[in-house]
Amino acid sequence: MKLTWTAPDGTETMLRQFVRRYGGLSASLWKRVKWNGRCTVNGEEVHDARTVVRAGDVVVCEWDETSDIVPADIPLSIVYEDDALLIVDKGPGMIIHPTHKALHDSLVNAVAGYFARKGEAAGIHPVYRLDRNTTGLVVVAKSAKVQWDLSRSHDQITRHYLAISSGHFEEMEGEVDAPIGRKDGSIVEWTVRKDGRPARTRWQVLARGEDCDLLRLRLYTGRTHQIRVHMAHLGHPLLGDDLYGGPTGAITRQALHAADVSFRHPETGEPVTFAAPFPEDMARLVRAMVRIP
Repeated sequence: MKLTWTAPDGTETMLRQFVRRYGGLSASLWKRVKWNGRCTVNGEEVHDARTVVRAGDVVVCEWDETSDIVPADIPLSIVYEDDALLIVDKGPGMIIHPTHKALHDSLVNAVAGYFARKGEAAGIHPVYRLDRNTTGLVVVAKSAKVQWDLSRSHDQITRHYLAISSGHFEEMEGEVDAPIGRKDGSIVEWTVRKDGRPARTRWQVLARGEDCDLLRLRLYTGRTHQIRVHMAHLGHPLLGDDLYGGPTGAITRQALHAADVSFRHPETGEPVTFAAPFPEDMARLVRAMVRIP
């Protein structure tokens, strides 16, 4: 990966401050460049982070994006791809990252296999995660810089989900703003608790079924299991979500799908939106159980 900047008028600052503030590199990415990459100012390689950068100086940072992820020959549903991004429609049953080195069936392994077959030496940096059995769109950055650009604050990306919840909401739309933390005594379950991290979810009822609602949800924060926890907290756990009390007769996983994602492209600055259709198990439920009000 190679990034080049020309210092604007009025610049007089140390190199590490310039690449952090003007270049937009995260602290971890700057460390990668410093220890495993190369940085030049006006063509001269520099090793001192305190080197002064002045107006008109050309600063170049380079680093290797290759990874030690084991490639796997797993099919991918690719929604979009360019030199900076890969957007995948993830199916159920797949985790994003392997939980230990012996596992090679995660999304990043599948992406590594796809890049290997193409002969592309790109990084693999998922911008956010989905639970194993949540389907839908995952944005994968091809460099740590692009990942940082899209994840440095949660409002960089707007994500909407579709879900089927148990029971009926009294209102047609609303918002839950309730902090989430790990449940005492559990290593997998999360819950609403006063000392948790801030979490905010907006929901809207799109249609009603016999004893369920089809919801469209927007995340304003990105906590683990956020939608699942918040819907259970409201008394309407998702169908199939046995971890949080949802009924399991109609579907064998939580009925949750990352349906669309919008952001400004980190390279062009243009607004982009991508969408993924309902997976078949949720589509079948909607056809059988949901009626438009």
